[in-house]
Amino acid sequence: MDGILVVNKPENYTSHDIVYRVKKVLNEKIGHTGTLDPLATGVLPLLVGKGTKISKYLINHDKVYEAEIKLGVKTDTLDREGKVLEERYVNRVEESQVSDTLAKFIGKQKQIPPIYSAIKLNGKKLYEYAREGKTVDIPEREIEIYDIKLRFINEKENIIGITVHSSKGTYIRTLCQDIATKLGTIGYMYSLNRIKVRGI
Repeated sequence: MDGILVVNKPENYTSHDIVYRVKKVLNEKIGHTGTLDPLATGVLPLLVGKGTKISKYLINHDKVYEAEIKLGVKTDTLDREGKVLEERYVNRVEESQVSDTLAKFIGKQKQIPPIYSAIKLNGKKLYEYAREGKTVDIPEREIEIYDIKLRFINEKENIIGITVHSSKGTYIRTLCQDIATKLGTIGYMYSLNRIKVRGI
């Protein structure tokens, strides 16, 4: 079997877990074109057999996500699986305020990836530094937000839902934190669902 197999990744599985399981079933060489964290769900394109040869053409494609941001709480991993570092009272946010704030993120910009990520710095993954309690200077990277829209506001739970169309290399966890900051509070990524990989 050769080609592209699109998997709807469930929560609590790593991308490697999915690759391993599919490889056992198909007994073929398997690759993927963009890692999803265990917390994240959604579109995970797998390249099967000779399909792995087109990886370089797909790796740079932009993606569309549905994310939820929990306001008023900060964690070390920037998502709900991390250690809570701070909590704050959250003032009511209006739909117009959130929409105006989101619009400011559209376009090219610099982003600092989270310390809990697999990016390598000096031959070592960033999350390894984090687990050792070390602080490092993480280089900024250029990303682009093509579109970002508000989906809902859950005032009772202090959660806002957004849809994001972004370039390769965008960390939605960092984006969620930055949005919360712009709203005058703190926050983390409560959930993430990748709904589209452009070109697939």
